[in-house]
This record gives sequence, structure tokens and C-alpha cells, in this order.
Amino acid sequence: MENPKAQKLLNKIQRDLMRNGIITNTIVEDLKELRPYAVEEKSPLLAKVIRLTYEHIETYNTFDIPIPEDEPVEGFEEETAESENFEPAESLDYLLSLMAEAKNKVNALELREYSNSLIAYAEEN
Repeated sequence: MENPKAQKLLNKIQRDLMRNGIITNTIVEDLKELRPYAVEEKSPLLAKVIRLTYEHIETYNTFDIPIPEDEPVEGFEEETAESENFEPAESLDYLLSLMAEAKNKVNALELREYSNSLIAYAEEN
């Protein structure tokens, strides 16, 4: 995110998350406040991920989406920890860090993965 106010708000969300964990009403309100900045920056993917994230937290009172797995490098396949063994606050923090640099191509791909995971989770539950 390029807007200094958006960056400041994103930093606040991450600080609150690390200090207090996922406090549903606070994080939902902050994300709702953040979304218009993404719309203003003409970033539909970012705006969508922010909306899906706060809707998910609002509905489930947690963040049940694991960090997207890296593609295994050929010859180096290793046992990956099951996606059920993840820390929701850590995954949310990672998502927020992706949002800060949403124009980065790798980050955009991971934001899209989060978006797909959030949609699939909502359809399954």
C-alpha cells in the first residue's frame, strides 16, 4: 500500500495482532477502515482479500486460513507440516505483510492464494 495513512493503519493492525492476538471487533473495524485505501489505489485483488479477511474473522472469530505452502523444489520434496498445525495469528500477520507490498508479483500470487482459500473455506463451512 502506498498511502502513508494506509501504511500506518496496516502497521497498527500488525502491532495489535502481535500484542493481543486476534481481537475480532478491533481487527475487523481496522480492516474495514483499510479497504477504501486499496480501492483508492485501484487494487481490486487487495480490496477483495481485505474484505474476505474481515468477513472471515467476523464470521468465525479467528483466522482459519494457513499460510500458502511453497511449491516443492524438484528433488527437495520434504514432509510439510499439516496445514491444520498452524497459528492463526501468524498466518494473519503474514497476510498483512503481503498487503503492505501488494504490487510485488510474488506477494500478489500469494494474496490470490489467500483469496481462493478464503472463498473455499466459506463454501465448505
